[in-house]
Amino acid sequence: MVWMAAVEPRLAEVEYVEVQCKSALNPVKNMGFSWSLNPYTGCEHRCAFCYVRAFELRADRPSDDRYGRTVRVKVNVAEVLRGELSRRSWRKETVVIGAATDPYQPAEGQYRLTRSCLETLRAFANPTAMITRGPMIVRDIDVLADLARRADLHITFSIPTVDDDVWRKTEPGTAHPRQRLRAIEKLVSAGIDVGVGMAPILPGLSDRPEQLEAVVKAARAAGATGLWAGMLHLKDGTREHFMAVLNRHWPELVPRYEKAYLDRAYLPPVFGAKTMREVARLRSVHGVSDRRRVILKPPPEPEQLTLLN
Repeated sequence: MVWMAAVEPRLAEVEYVEVQCKSALNPVKNMGFSWSLNPYTGCEHRCAFCYVRAFELRADRPSDDRYGRTVRVKVNVAEVLRGELSRRSWRKETVVIGAATDPYQPAEGQYRLTRSCLETLRAFANPTAMITRGPMIVRDIDVLADLARRADLHITFSIPTVDDDVWRKTEPGTAHPRQRLRAIEKLVSAGIDVGVGMAPILPGLSDRPEQLEAVVKAARAAGATGLWAGMLHLKDGTREHFMAVLNRHWPELVPRYEKAYLDRAYLPPVFGAKTMREVARLRSVHGVSDRRRVILKPPPEPEQLTLLN
């Protein structure tokens, strides 16, 4: 089988489409939490391995290298969120921001919707979690620190690798991992609970012991309160794009991936167990907790498309 792909540019022209949303909170199943919030649909980071590409394919939207070139901006999301948190039926469950798109992608610099949603969650003292690759988050330290004093708050910074070559070729629109680590230092200094998600680990690309140790040591040095790790998942939509990127930059690994992910989305333990044991060993050696406050994993069922609404 032959996979083809164009080089992903570091910067890409992105169309912002302003929309009115009917709901801000999305019910979630099989992800370890019950409610998600996504101020945007689509993500300018355009990571080659993003599991959201699978949902885009099911929703009949581009999942290939066109993904992330159009971002839908939910301009009324904070107003709708305020109404939902005001309901008598609302039980102050944890709201996870960024399960299906990065809340601190470049669009946030212009629209400030994530900040507005955080201000609303702060007003209701609602437990909140967030996952991001965006150092822009330090802009909102004031709101985050205040929210953390009123309710449970946990931030996860996604840092799959600190290897420059792997980062540049698989996360074309993201900030350098070192910028994320500096953001963690600032957040922790402000009293905010921040962990690292070392995921996805890419077999043959970012799973060498020294690469894993580099992330663990960097997380420890930045003051991260914990680190969890996970191997790459490849569902239809994500699979085609990732394999095309792999073929362009690391063609010698294509047969290995085709064997490991043959007719399956999840890597069998025989291919990933050694890596996960090494991560556990490194956490122990460097004194980094494996505490994972909110489980964020690629949802297995089609009904999870509600994440993208």
